[in-house]
Amino acid sequence: MNVPSEQNRSATGRTLTWEELEALRQARDGTTPSEPTFSSEAPTVDTVRAQKVLRNTFMLLALTLGFSALTAGAAMMLGLPHPGIIVTLIGYFGLLFLVHKLANRPAGIAAVFALTGFMGYTLGPILSAYLKLPNGPEIIFQAFAATAVIFLALAAYASTTKRDLSFLGGFLFVGILVAFLAGLAAIFFEIPALSLTVSAAFVLLMAGFILFEVNQIVRGGETNYILATVALFVSIYNLFTSLLHLLGVLNSDE
Repeated sequence: MNVPSEQNRSATGRTLTWEELEALRQARDGTTPSEPTFSSEAPTVDTVRAQKVLRNTFMLLALTLGFSALTAGAAMMLGLPHPGIIVTLIGYFGLLFLVHKLANRPAGIAAVFALTGFMGYTLGPILSAYLKLPNGPEIIFQAFAATAVIFLALAAYASTTKRDLSFLGGFLFVGILVAFLAGLAAIFFEIPALSLTVSAAFVLLMAGFILFEVNQIVRGGETNYILATVALFVSIYNLFTSLLHLLGVLNSDE
């Protein structure tokens, strides 16, 4: 039977492990055990969670955009009329309330599709009206392309910048509320100039909100991908319809 060498035994006769021998040697030399080093670039748990929320948000956003496009196309093919401002607002806020109510449940995804499908349906008659214009298809394409470029550029910046854009939240909330009320006034009192101003304001506000929301997801401020999806979808919807209105007016003046 092999007997441990004397240099591997402590004063009490117990056999020392190699780790203990190394610790004794470092204590004798006045050094401390080396600590494992971790790269500062290694993702933290919060970073991984934020990336997962961002990925799930963009996946669900792509699906809801496709679904709303289908419902818009169906409304156009069936020649369905626009439901009107009152029904639109009731349907939108009712379904939005449902989404928030079910945001932490699997049924929340169904509520998201119900909301985005309804918004696609309300968009269908609007697109049909533009298609009747001499340059309607070009206007729709320009609005679509501009919306896509703006969203992708802003989302890329917001997801990579080190700046905290949460300070935009208060300004955007007030701005959207004022613009929304002004938009209702423009509709009910039929003020074209005010309607045009509101559309221009909404383009800027929705651009700011896209920056804010994506940055919130990346920084861990928004952890529910269902609510994040709805926020971005509504921003894209309003951005597109506002650009559609502005481009329609500009092209009609030519």
